[in-house]
Amino acid sequence: MYKLILVDDEQDVREGLLDLIDWKSLGYQIMDTAENGREALELVEKHIPDVVVTDIQMPFMNGLELSEWIREHNPATKIIILTGYEEFEYAQKAIRLGIDEYVLKPFSARELASILDKVKKQLDEEMSAKENVQLLTEHYRKNLPILQSLFLSSLVTRKLPQQEIREKCQHYDLDLHGGAYVVSVIRIDSHGSAGHIYSGSETKVATISLRDTKDIQLKLFAILNIVDEIIHRNPKDKVFIHHDEVVLLSVYGNVTSDEMGNALTPTLNLLEEIRYSIERYLKLTVTIGVGSTISDIAGVYHSFQEAERALDYRMILGSNKVIWIGDVESQPFPAITFDETREKELIRCLKVGSDRELTDLIEELFAGLIDSGISYQDFHVYLLMMLTAVIKAAQDVHVDLDQLFDGGVAFLSQLSKFTNAEEAKVWFINMSMKLKNSIAYHRQSSYNLLVEEAKAYINKHYGEQDLSITKVCKHLHISTGYFSSIFKKETKMTFVNYLMNVRMEAAQNMLRLSDLKAFEIADQVGFADPNYFSFCFRKKFGISPKEYRGGAKTI
Repeated sequence: MYKLILVDDEQDVREGLLDLIDWKSLGYQIMDTAENGREALELVEKHIPDVVVTDIQMPFMNGLELSEWIREHNPATKIIILTGYEEFEYAQKAIRLGIDEYVLKPFSARELASILDKVKKQLDEEMSAKENVQLLTEHYRKNLPILQSLFLSSLVTRKLPQQEIREKCQHYDLDLHGGAYVVSVIRIDSHGSAGHIYSGSETKVATISLRDTKDIQLKLFAILNIVDEIIHRNPKDKVFIHHDEVVLLSVYGNVTSDEMGNALTPTLNLLEEIRYSIERYLKLTVTIGVGSTISDIAGVYHSFQEAERALDYRMILGSNKVIWIGDVESQPFPAITFDETREKELIRCLKVGSDRELTDLIEELFAGLIDSGISYQDFHVYLLMMLTAVIKAAQDVHVDLDQLFDGGVAFLSQLSKFTNAEEAKVWFINMSMKLKNSIAYHRQSSYNLLVEEAKAYINKHYGEQDLSITKVCKHLHISTGYFSSIFKKETKMTFVNYLMNVRMEAAQNMLRLSDLKAFEIADQVGFADPNYFSFCFRKKFGISPKEYRGGAKTI
C-alpha cells in the first residue's frame, strides 16, 4: 500500500473523494487530509507520503507553493494537481516543478482513479527496480574476486579492527579463521626471464612463454594462476596481486606457541615449489620474501612488512630464491607498537563508540602484549602510550582527570604495580569505560543546555515574524541540521511545532488578560496574516479567538 495525503480547501470535495473512490483497491492508504498548503506541509513532514493529491487554489499556501516545497524536501513523492479550466494556464508552472499528473475540474471519481492507477504503476516500476535483488546479487558475485583482493591488500598493508575483519570476511565469503598466519611476497626479478636450462623433453610442457613481453600485469596474472593451482591443497591460503607483486597469505590451523617455528617449514617448501614452477613454465625468475609467523590475523601486516624487507636482501644473497626474514635478521619478538592509527581508533571509541566496540578494541590492543613476551620495560612504554591517548580524549571534552583517575597524577604510580598484561587490561577497560560514560554524560548535559538556551531565545523573540530555526541557530552558533536533531530529541517535537505552541499560549494569555483586538494580538505573537492566526488558533484550541475571549471552553 502506498501512502497518500489529500489536500483541498473544500470539505465536501475532500469527503466526496474519500467516499467515492475505493482507495484500498487502488493500492493506496489515506494517511491524512488537509484544507490548505500550510497544514499539508506539516503532514508531509510527518508521514513522508508516496503521493500527494492537491488542489491549486487554497488559502495560506496554494498547491503550487506546496508542490515546490515537496520537490525540494521530498523529491521522490509523486504529485497530482487538481485544477479548474480557468486555472489551466496558471497550472502550466507545474511542468517546471515536475508535477507527475494533473486532473482538470470538474472530474469524475473514475477519472481520478485512472490517474491514481497510472501513478501506482510508476511507483511499482520504481520499487521493482530498487528491489531487483537478483540483479544486484549477480553484479556482486561478478565483482566478488575484486572485492576480496582489495580487502586482502588492505589487510596486509595496515592495521584493521577485528570487527571489520570479521564483517568483511563474512561479506566477501572468505574463511581466514586460523591459529597462525604468514605472508609471502613474490617479486619478478629485474632481468625478467630465465635462460634455457632444460632438456628437449622438458620443453614440451613449457606452453607459456613471457620472456619477450613487457606487460607486467600479464606476467603477474600468469604467476597468480600458477600459485593458485599449487595452493589448492591448502584451501584457506589466499593469493592476490598487490602493487606489481603477487602476495600469498598462508593460513594455519590450531598452532601452539611451541609449534610456530615448525609450522613455517611446509610453507617454505611450498614456496620453493612455486618458485621452481614459475621458472619452468613461464621462463621467469622470481624472488620470494617471507615474513615471520603471526598468531593474530589483525597483525599480518607485520609479516607483510617483514616479507618486503626480506626482499631487500637480494642485493646480498642474490635473486631467484626464497628468503625468510628469520634467516637474515634476528627478531626474537614481533614488533609491538602503538601507532597513530591505533591511537585514533581508541579515541574514537571513547568518544562515540559502543561499549562493545571499546571493549573489543582494548582486548585487541592487549592481545599483542599478552602473547608477545616483550620486556617489562617495553610493556610499560606501550601501556603509557595507550594511557596518553586516553588523557587526550579526556582533555578534548574537558573531563576532570582527578575524578577520572581517583587521585589525579597518582595513576602513574599504578602502572608500576601491574605484574602482567592481563591485570593491566582489566584496569584499563574499567578506566576507559568510566571515561566513556563521563563523555556521554557531558554530551547530554551540553544538549540540555543548548535546548534550554534555544527555548529562552524563542520565548523572548516569538513575537518577531521572521523568527526561524536559522535565526536561532545563528544566535547559538551551530548548524541547523545539528540543532534540529538535538531539539527534536530533547523536546519530542520539531522547532516549528514548539514555536507555534509558544505563540498560541501567548495569544491565549493576551486574549484572557488584555483588551487588544485579535489582529493586534496576531501581530504581537508573530503572525503577519490575522486570518492564518485565527486558523491556527482554532486548530490548536478548537474554537476561534473571539469565542475564547467570550468565555467558551477549549477542547
